[in-house]
Amino acid sequence: MSTDRDRSAVFRRYLSAMVLHSLASAEAAGLNATDYFVLNLLDLTGPLTSGQLARWTGLSTGATTRMIDRLEERGHVRRGYDPADRRKVVVELGKPPKTVDRAVAGARRRIGAVIGEYAEAEQEILFRYFAAAATAYQESTEELVGRRASMS
Repeated sequence: MSTDRDRSAVFRRYLSAMVLHSLASAEAAGLNATDYFVLNLLDLTGPLTSGQLARWTGLSTGATTRMIDRLEERGHVRRGYDPADRRKVVVELGKPPKTVDRAVAGARRRIGAVIGEYAEAEQEILFRYFAAAATAYQESTEELVGRRASMS
């Protein structure tokens, strides 16, 4: 039987492998880590305001503007305006670089094979966990970002 310490080490190793793979994927795709994350975020959420992107990334408004400029120059995002408040800039996914799909193809194939080894009922448990864990991490991130903002 595994001890809590063993489980913690396994989980931390898993998280570290995911983070390191994301960093390597970003580099292989010709992006920095933040740009890579933002493209994925926009793909998952749909359009976000520049303020929302600043909060999610922890970047200043100036750095967020430079990031959007950089991604827009490359055609990866498009700027628009919030129909409800035209003062707000809305950023939507443009044409993501094909290099991202190539960079993550190996991991997708390998993780697909790992998940495929589980019965359908077990896969349901895994995906319930992924959904709940994503929410937990998002809430934790919001707490950290909120703390950082209140300290400045």
